[in-house]
Amino acid sequence: MDDAIIRVDGLRHRYGDFAAVDGISFTIGRGEIFSFLGPNGAGKSTAINVLTTLLRIQEGTVKIAGHDLASDPQAVREDIGIVFQEDTLDRDLTVAETLEFHGRLYGLPRAERAARIAELLELVELTGWAKVRTKRLSGGMKRRLEIARGLMTRPVVLFLDEPTIGLDPQTRLRMWDYLQAVNREGTTIFLTTHYMDEADRLSDRVAIIDHGKIIAEGTPLSLKNALGEDIIMLCTGDDRAAEAVIRGMEGITGVKKDPAGLTLLVAGDGTHVLPVVMHRLEEEGITVISVNLKKPSMDDVFVHFTGRKLRDNSAGEGH
Repeated sequence: MDDAIIRVDGLRHRYGDFAAVDGISFTIGRGEIFSFLGPNGAGKSTAINVLTTLLRIQEGTVKIAGHDLASDPQAVREDIGIVFQEDTLDRDLTVAETLEFHGRLYGLPRAERAARIAELLELVELTGWAKVRTKRLSGGMKRRLEIARGLMTRPVVLFLDEPTIGLDPQTRLRMWDYLQAVNREGTTIFLTTHYMDEADRLSDRVAIIDHGKIIAEGTPLSLKNALGEDIIMLCTGDDRAAEAVIRGMEGITGVKKDPAGLTLLVAGDGTHVLPVVMHRLEEEGITVISVNLKKPSMDDVFVHFTGRKLRDNSAGEGH
C-alpha cells in the first residue's frame, strides 16, 4: 500500500536453533488497526518486541514511520507507544503521577503534560481516580491507564501485546471502545491477540500467524468469505461414508473431517444446499445425528488455514 506506516520484509528472529519469527513480511497503512492473531507461542510477542526495539533485529528490514529499525532505533522509539502484556505500573504512584512521570521522561513541557494528562484521563474514564495509587486499581483500570500512558507522547503507532488478556467480557468490550476512540484520533494501532472475537471486531486487517509464519492475511470479512457464504456442520452415523458421498457435490467447495464430525464449506446459500445434502445422505442410508448451518467465523478461518482450533489459554507467550 502507498501510505504504509510500517513495512516489514523478511523478518526473522531465532533463539538458538528455534525460529520464533520465520521470514514474515507485511505492511500496515497509516490509521489502520492491524492484528496479529495466533496461539501462544506463535511468534506474536517476539515480532512485536523486535518492532518496538526491545529485541535487536537479526534478519530482515523494518521501517516504521519512515525510520529504519536497524540503523535508527531511537527515532522509531520516539514515534511509538507500547502497552505490554504484563502489568508494568509502579504500584506506589498515583494514576496522575504515572502519566506525569512518563511525560517528564520524554521531555514534554509542563503545560503540555498537564493538558495531555487531563485529556487522556477523560478518554479512559479515570479522571475521578487521578489521585489513587495504581495498586488500588482493578485489572481493567490498570489496562486503561497503561493505554493512556502509551498515548502520552502522541505516538504515530501504538503497539499493544494482548491488550485484554485476563479481563472479564464486559471490561474487554469497553477496552475495545477505548481503542477504537484512540484510532479515530489518527493513531495507527498494531495489536497481538489470541482472541478471535477481538481480531474480528477491532481489526481493519488481520494476519494469522502460527509457528513463526504468516499463513493468511486480509480483512476479517475477506478471510471469512474465503471459506464460502455458509458452513454446514454435520455429525452422522458414518462420517467417513458421508464424506465420500458429499465431496464433489454441487455447491460444496470443501469438506473437512475432525473428531466432532464434518465441516462443509458452501459456495452459495446454505439454505438451498443443505436440503440436497440431507436428501443424498438419506438415499445412501446414512443417519444424520446433528446438523448446524451458520456463517463463517474467525474460529472457522483459523481452523481452515491451520488445520486445528486455536489453543486458547491464558498463559503468557513463550516466544
